[in-house]
Amino acid sequence: MVRAGLTVERLTQAGAELADEVGFEQVTVSAVARRFDVKVASLYSHLKNSHDLKTRIAQLALAELADRGATALAGRAGKDALTAFADVYRDYAQEHPGRYTAARFRLDPEVAAASAGARHAQMMRAILRGYDLTEPDQTHAVRLLGSVFHGYVSLEAAGAFSHSAPDSQESWSRIVESLDALLRHWPASASVSAY
Repeated sequence: MVRAGLTVERLTQAGAELADEVGFEQVTVSAVARRFDVKVASLYSHLKNSHDLKTRIAQLALAELADRGATALAGRAGKDALTAFADVYRDYAQEHPGRYTAARFRLDPEVAAASAGARHAQMMRAILRGYDLTEPDQTHAVRLLGSVFHGYVSLEAAGAFSHSAPDSQESWSRIVESLDALLRHWPASASVSAY
């Protein structure tokens, strides 16, 4: 019997909230069932297993991040767009640490193709058009930005910058300024030799 009021959307939202509270790794169908005070078996008419739940939380997080990114980028270009987009990632990670982790969850290829992940890449490439980068440099720059954003946010979330000066916000601002300078003066392609 399906419990009244339980839907995939409500279960996913509850899982996302739980991820923010206890960590994405700790989210299971059992934990969500406890949240609704129902038996685990009653959720299996909505979810296949914990992997399915985590996949849905990841899709939710990617969509939320993409929506925030699109709003932040509206009407912006160049350094303003880069800063706004970078801040979306950092702010989201601070507000929703479990969901941010979920956004990094490895999705099956067919699920990934249908997720909001592609919107993130499109927005990043839109930012890079303001810097006059062409392929393959655009792809290199997308990888650089993703690495820097995720690396800084992950270190900050782990408390790496909490006990030293200067303030982590000051470092973040300087890093984004440095990325802008790098993108404006992108190095010419060098031939890569095989070792």
